[in-house]
Amino acid sequence: MGLGLRIFLVSDDDSLEHLSLAKFERLRRGDPEERLPQYAGKRVRYALVVLEVANRRPAKINLIQYSYVFFDAEGRIDTAEREKEASLAVQMVPSAQVGHYSRQVIDARHRFAKRRYEDRYRWTPSPEIENAIVDAIFYKKRR
Repeated sequence: MGLGLRIFLVSDDDSLEHLSLAKFERLRRGDPEERLPQYAGKRVRYALVVLEVANRRPAKINLIQYSYVFFDAEGRIDTAEREKEASLAVQMVPSAQVGHYSRQVIDARHRFAKRRYEDRYRWTPSPEIENAIVDAIFYKKRR
């Protein structure tokens, strides 16, 4: 058994568009030839599915991460927004203060950063979307 990844973009009407991992990686790397003009200037929901694969077929879903991806005016992944996301992700790590420590002050910056991150970069799917993803992975029609 091995691991596999599937990427699904979720449109405003909750329909799914499978995006190949290779294309998604080219978009993330900023390949100048790769873009999705239909999503230009939009924040788009997507689901990243980690699954176990046996004999090149999906066997089990291990994890589904529901996130947003931001596109620039040309349909490429917005690098400035990716940098903001990375910065906020770092702020979610609790600080390990050495030296002065006060029992009266609680450092909750990482908790607030996590809330901001969850609000801006994560979303919660409906049961219908979850079922559509499972169906797309396990019950894809053969052509």
